[in-house]
Amino acid sequence: MDRDLVFYQFSRSKIERGDFSHFLGLHALDKLPTGRRLREMMDTMVFCIEGYDADSREIHVIPEVRRIYSAFHNAWPYWFYFCNLDVETLQAMVLCCLPSITAMKVDGSESVAITYDPLDLVNFLRTDFCHMNVIYDRAEIFEERIVQRTQAIFQYFGLPVGQLSQA
Repeated sequence: MDRDLVFYQFSRSKIERGDFSHFLGLHALDKLPTGRRLREMMDTMVFCIEGYDADSREIHVIPEVRRIYSAFHNAWPYWFYFCNLDVETLQAMVLCCLPSITAMKVDGSESVAITYDPLDLVNFLRTDFCHMNVIYDRAEIFEERIVQRTQAIFQYFGLPVGQLSQA
């Protein structure tokens, strides 16, 4: 299905102030459409951080970024419904919300090894699936599509779909 993506960028100044009020002014739960219009919004949002290009740290270990994403998640916990799964931004956002992560630079490689307690991720998923169900109800999504999206989220995070019954 072809659809336009919505890119929402948090500026460094808004991150440092912990300000995401503009986004909530547009997309708070009471401002979201229902039915077909809301169904069309699934998998369309990409969140970006601006102003940290010169920072050598990974985005998910920068304290200000971790704070704003945690606060943003508490205020608007519908990420799994709206975030596009074709890019890695949702993963970075979720990593910011986990209680503890470790990022290690691998010698001779541009990649960074990230470790965290898998139970922290499973608990995050479990909680967020409840929030996702609120949006499913508003969008009047059929069970088959709910299962497909849930499986896609598990695959996105590298979890076996068999874990679905445990979450």
